[in-house]
Amino acid sequence: MKIAVITPVFHLDGIVQLLINKSNELYLREESSKEQVRNLLLKRNIDTIVCNPNQQTYKIDEELLQGTNVNLINTCSTGMNHIDVEYCKKQNIKILSLTKDYELIKQLPSTSELAFGLMLSLLRSIPQSKQHVSEYNWDYIPFIGREVKSLTIGIIGYGRLGKMMYNYCKAFGANVKVYDPYKRDEMDDAFLLNTYCELTDMFKQCDVISLHVHVTDETKYMINKDLLGYSKKSPYIINTSRGEIVNEKDIVEALENKVISGYGADVVENEFDDLQASPIIQAMNQGENIIVTPHTGGMTIEGQTRAYKWAINKL
Repeated sequence: MKIAVITPVFHLDGIVQLLINKSNELYLREESSKEQVRNLLLKRNIDTIVCNPNQQTYKIDEELLQGTNVNLINTCSTGMNHIDVEYCKKQNIKILSLTKDYELIKQLPSTSELAFGLMLSLLRSIPQSKQHVSEYNWDYIPFIGREVKSLTIGIIGYGRLGKMMYNYCKAFGANVKVYDPYKRDEMDDAFLLNTYCELTDMFKQCDVISLHVHVTDETKYMINKDLLGYSKKSPYIINTSRGEIVNEKDIVEALENKVISGYGADVVENEFDDLQASPIIQAMNQGENIIVTPHTGGMTIEGQTRAYKWAINKL
């Protein structure tokens, strides 16, 4: 097996050795451009790619793969929006992911922890406070925030990560609402009565709304101008799912018009394109109450090590 690894692995204990054990030839190209990776695939007759979307600045698609010997792509992630899945199907290129490895992913709380951190950072203006003090100022008045215990927090998507976020918010004493029509059958009558909330009602009732859904035709741009228009309490929106879950231009407009109070995201829609064109990053740089992190949700030493070992052992 000739393996090209196009994601950082040196910082993870034992992963390089595991890859060596799995390969006949191993090439580590964590910071290479798309053109450089393509040249490697062609020159070394690579048959296997190991990847992860977080550091990747390009898509694994026809432009990269055409004419190569690649027959297997192993992504150490649950999401696959960094891979042209349809092209791979047509070319009989097998894709391995962690999407259905439930025994593993239930052990990975990192993304939900980041969602909770983004929420706290927005509620307490933590980045702005830090900047204020770095300029040798000491005035708390601009940074008076909100306490989680006094808020109603809505969670869209009650799968693995949504349930973790629910538990974190409940532990802080918040009133938590949940929306997920595909999980209703798993909910008891008391939960449905006291916690379940329809989508439009959630925007009417909640101070914070956190997104924990996969990208599908149904969820793409589900958070848009129409839905945001139901907001009664200028909620904060947290998105650690995918940028495409929201209409980013509608998010910016809602911030400008005080329809929402802030937006915390670990994702933007066009992560593999020119980030300078992102309306979310542009608005953040223009002073809107936005925090964007560079898709670091699953990027903890513990979480990455578990995920990469699991993924590589599938080779």
